[in-house]
Amino acid sequence: MTKGFTQRHLLGMETLSREEITTILDLGERFLEIADRPIKKVPTLRGKTVINLFLEPSTRTRTSFEIAAKRLSADGINFTASSSSTVKGETLIDTAMNLDAMNPDIVVIRHAQAGSALLLSQRIRAAIINAGDGAHEHPTQALLDASTIRAHKKRIEGLTVVICGDIDHSRVARSNIFALRTLGARVRVAGPRSLLPIGVENLGCEAYDRIEPALEGADVVMMLRIQMERKAGSRFPNTREYARYFGLNPRRLALAKPDAIVMHPGPMNRGVEIDPGVADGPSSVILDQVSRGVAVRMAVLYLLGGGSGEEWSKS
Repeated sequence: MTKGFTQRHLLGMETLSREEITTILDLGERFLEIADRPIKKVPTLRGKTVINLFLEPSTRTRTSFEIAAKRLSADGINFTASSSSTVKGETLIDTAMNLDAMNPDIVVIRHAQAGSALLLSQRIRAAIINAGDGAHEHPTQALLDASTIRAHKKRIEGLTVVICGDIDHSRVARSNIFALRTLGARVRVAGPRSLLPIGVENLGCEAYDRIEPALEGADVVMMLRIQMERKAGSRFPNTREYARYFGLNPRRLALAKPDAIVMHPGPMNRGVEIDPGVADGPSSVILDQVSRGVAVRMAVLYLLGGGSGEEWSKS
């Protein structure tokens, strides 16, 4: 177990200490430079097996974990919903037991049901990484977001971060609230009342049912899409109305601090929650989030996979 990180699994941000989060972020910074090498590979997890079990659609997260495992020289096996036996009626528990029989070192799971990562951690011997479980948590997204904020603002403590959009269905929002609060940021959430979970203030954030007051004086603005697949579209009149009152456009962004950065976990719905001019503008760090996602996930795989030595830093 690496000094500063004592977790057996990464199931969510709620239980991580400030020291553990910082350990991941610091290690991610060191892994970031590997992307600029002619040969983007280090031997730290050679001989380890990583199973990517993605039973819910994903592009950025799945690809990011695949690249991260390859760059650490791990043997990666990828399962999607269409290629797994769950389409034939197999339960998640049976899938877990079969995976355990193959003796992998790490299983990365994405599933539509909250608690699926915890269930796996109780059933198999491998280290479990939660890549998104229902509307519960998405810890590695929060970690890469924290990495991006820290890189651009040079700190997280004392910053005001606004998370706007479909908060009720967002595992990204929950994980970010936990992570950013632990790191000392002030977190505001904003969205239509119908998309704000009851009691969200109990998570330690401020809630607004209008975007304008939430944006005033913000250092970081994180926009979230409306999760139509979770029936969120039934909670407001239409997307045009939503864009009119909650879309981030240049006029609204001007309410934040002049050096505020704009983030989005993706996929973006341009013209709905975010104006194309903002998404592609000078304040946007959205593509940097994607780049940092690989490095942060390399750090998580390294810590949970028992990475050997630090010879990679000199490779």
